[in-house]
Amino acid sequence: MTSPNVPGSAPRETGLTVDASRLWPGGIATAVVAGLVALAGVLVCRWLFRIPLLAPSRDGAYGDAHTTGVVLAAAGAAIVATALLHLLLLSTPRPLAFFSWIIGLATLLAVLYPFSTTAPLTAKAATAVVDLVLGIAIGTLLNGVAARSLLRTRDPRRRPDQVYDPARTSTEL
Repeated sequence: MTSPNVPGSAPRETGLTVDASRLWPGGIATAVVAGLVALAGVLVCRWLFRIPLLAPSRDGAYGDAHTTGVVLAAAGAAIVATALLHLLLLSTPRPLAFFSWIIGLATLLAVLYPFSTTAPLTAKAATAVVDLVLGIAIGTLLNGVAARSLLRTRDPRRRPDQVYDPARTSTEL
């Protein structure tokens, strides 16, 4: 079986190729999940815990336009992470290790950033928790997508008759 000829995929020295037709739909699905995680996080903080996250309490459970911005930013972060992952899969020797480190450090920065603002401590902590869950969701989902997007290429130097077949007996050789 040969690997699909997909634009943007190139054989690697490791005998693996990136199937962009699997990677990008997975990245888009991850973006949808990230947007929903962000929305759920904001709603839980504002409605369940009564923490005025992103907007004053008088704006209700959803808040205001900032909530929409956070949802879109989370989805956009997942798309950017997919593009980064695609680049790493095409160019680095251990792409998933580098991707995990990059996502982990970016998540750490996102968790720490709210504590540099003048928001109330409860809002800072709530934002940090939502950012942590977002980073974990994006990182784990895209790592799984990447693993399913790598395909083994056939070694053109090896003829099919050179492959060992344990079902064949020595008399058939």
